[in-house]
Amino acid sequence: MKPSRIGITGLRKRWLVSSLGPIFVVALLTAGTFCAGMANYYYNMMLDGLQTRATQASDYFTSNTMNSYGEFYRYANAFAAEFAERDTIELQFIGPTGEVIVSSYGLTAGMEPDTPDIAAVFQTGDIEPYRGADPNTGEHIMSVTVPLQLGDQIVGAMRYVTSMSRVSREILITVGIAVGLLIIAIGMVYVSNMVFINNVVEPVAEVTETAKRIAGGSYGTQMENHYRDELGQLIDAINNMSSQISESEKTKSEFISSISHELRTPLTAINGWGETLLEVEDPQQLKRGVNVIVREARRLTNMVEELLDFSRMEDGRFTLRIEQTDVQAEFEDTIYTYMELFKQEAIELRYDSWDELIPPIPADPERLKQVFCNVLDNAAKHGGAGKRIDAAMSTDEAGDIVITVRDYGPGIPEDELPFVKQKFYKGSSKARGSGIGLAVCDEIIRLHEGAFAIGNAEGGGCIVTITLPCK
Repeated sequence: MKPSRIGITGLRKRWLVSSLGPIFVVALLTAGTFCAGMANYYYNMMLDGLQTRATQASDYFTSNTMNSYGEFYRYANAFAAEFAERDTIELQFIGPTGEVIVSSYGLTAGMEPDTPDIAAVFQTGDIEPYRGADPNTGEHIMSVTVPLQLGDQIVGAMRYVTSMSRVSREILITVGIAVGLLIIAIGMVYVSNMVFINNVVEPVAEVTETAKRIAGGSYGTQMENHYRDELGQLIDAINNMSSQISESEKTKSEFISSISHELRTPLTAINGWGETLLEVEDPQQLKRGVNVIVREARRLTNMVEELLDFSRMEDGRFTLRIEQTDVQAEFEDTIYTYMELFKQEAIELRYDSWDELIPPIPADPERLKQVFCNVLDNAAKHGGAGKRIDAAMSTDEAGDIVITVRDYGPGIPEDELPFVKQKFYKGSSKARGSGIGLAVCDEIIRLHEGAFAIGNAEGGGCIVTITLPCK
């Protein structure tokens, strides 16, 4: 199944908007500033050149002694005829009435440019620039006009005029190159972002699809991990989650099957003996049947209690009722109770008592007795073949209480030892049980801030060690 493209498109869109958006805005502002700066640079450079030429030319022109307007006109014709930059600049001499009297082109003589710089020169007597459209031709031009004086009187003006088309073309070329480079840069950023997005989004889409399959019930589904970064860690985490869910589902199914069988067996025995007792008159047979019913009813009660404890553990309602408890007395009461029970099964229970008095500690006596009973039950159930169980209580160097229960049965396979305290785990054992008793015991001792350890003893059998802090 291919990953949904909706999620990819949305993620790609968000990424491009968040990453390329600011870059694009900055690029536009940079390009606009650059273009405006280049245009202003070219225009100012061109205007400075015209003003320099016009000032130098007017100084040279007025250095000749002119006594009449006629001499001014002859000098103007001679100066225009010798003008060397006629290919790019037009030199005009303007009369007092604003018309062109002499031009280096010759074509504009007699015309009135009618631009504001001319009138301003005759009014102010200062040099005046102009940039804009030519009123006669509509062409975009730049001009500089300087006054010409005969004595104290302004008799005319010298005007330098040039077309802006060449400068505008240079500006457009420069701006075009800049915009082209900008587009290439944005394109490279876009391509690199798309490559990065595809390298991230596609795997994320695959992870999403796999997560959907796992959520839909395909537990145990695994993804190939080709990455060694955070994405690889995410894939490893999802693969691990999928494996754990699969194992949990398998364990749950096995638990349901097992607990159904465990519940059915005592119920069958109770129902069978109950029907039998209705017709039995022999007192011995009657006593035997009642004992079976009591034993199976006790087993059912224990299983129901374990299930309730497990439920409380799962939702966090498993708590202790702490009070000052004589752990030694509670443990010895349990020992003496089970001694009589084990005698009926031909199992010898030996207890090695501690000579020194162990002071009471803050604890939940009912929960501790539950642990002691469960441990002894397991010792008889799994190690009863050895026909002997040893129990002992002492204190260690730190003053903590140490309780041990050892059987002489076949022990626990080494590869199963790390899992025996896990919920529902029964391993290769064929003994009856729910598989949650040891998990409940471990939780009870943990809440007492103690330690609950299970291992194989030297010489065979299994040994359970319970450590409870005195403080």
